[in-house]
Amino acid sequence: MSRTGQDRGVLSPAHPDVTSWGTDPYANALRNGCGPLFLRRTDGWLLPLDVERWCAGADAADLSALRRCEGPVLDIGCGPGRLVAALAARGHRALGVDVSEAAVDRTQRLGGSALHRSVFDPLPGEGRWGTVLLVDGNIGIGGDPRLLLHRTADLLAPGGLLIAETAPHDIDERVHVQLDDGGASGAGPAAVPFPWARIGTPALLRYARPQELHPVDQWDVDGRSFVSLRRGRTVRTTSQSPDSRNSAAVISSQFPRNTSGDSPLAGS
Repeated sequence: MSRTGQDRGVLSPAHPDVTSWGTDPYANALRNGCGPLFLRRTDGWLLPLDVERWCAGADAADLSALRRCEGPVLDIGCGPGRLVAALAARGHRALGVDVSEAAVDRTQRLGGSALHRSVFDPLPGEGRWGTVLLVDGNIGIGGDPRLLLHRTADLLAPGGLLIAETAPHDIDERVHVQLDDGGASGAGPAAVPFPWARIGTPALLRYARPQELHPVDQWDVDGRSFVSLRRGRTVRTTSQSPDSRNSAAVISSQFPRNTSGDSPLAGS
C-alpha cells in the first residue's frame, strides 16, 4: 500500500499545519509550560488544549498506553516530549516527530529523541516501527483521518501496533481551526487556518479497516479513550479489567534493548 510522497500529500514547510503549529502561541505555551491555548474553529467555537498536562510527566492514562508499546516506538506529534521521555526512561527505543521546533527542543531537553518533521515527510525506519502513537488529539493531524491512518500503516512493521487516542464520544468532524492563546499574547489567533479532525472510536475503526489495521483493545482511563490496532492480521478485540489488562501490557512491553540493523533507530 506504499505511495509516493506526492500521493500521500507531503507537507512542505509552507503547509498551514506546519506554519501554524510553529507560531508564537504554541511555542510560547510550550516554553511556559502552560496555556491558555485553544483551537478556534472558523465559527468561533473553542477547543481548549491541555498544555499543562502535555508539559507534565506521563500520567496514569498515558502509562496505560505506554505499557502496551511493543518494539521501537514512533510518537507522531510528540509535542513537548513527555511520552518519548517516559519511554526512554523505561528502556524503550523511541523517537518523536513534530512540526514545532519548540516541541522538538523541549523533547530533547527531557532526554528524548525527536525530529523537526511532519509525519508526511520521509522518516527513519518506514515500515519497521513496532508501535506508532497518535495521542493527545493527534488523530486530527491534516484533517483527514483516512490519509493519516494510511500513512501510519506504511510506517508500521507487519504486525506492528497503532495506539490512538480518540474523542470520548461518537464524533466524526472535519474543521478548519486556528491556534489562539485567548489574547494572552495580545496577538490574537495565529493567522492561517488549517485542517483538523476529531473522531471517536467508531469512526476510527471504520477508517482503519481498509488500511488492514485491526482492533486489539479499547479502554478508558480518567476520561480519555484509547484504541490499539494491529497491522495486517485480524485479532479478537479484548475487554479486560484494568488490573488484568495492565498486567498483560507490562509483559508485552518488554523487548530487547540493543539496537540492531533491523531497528528503525539504527543509524538514524
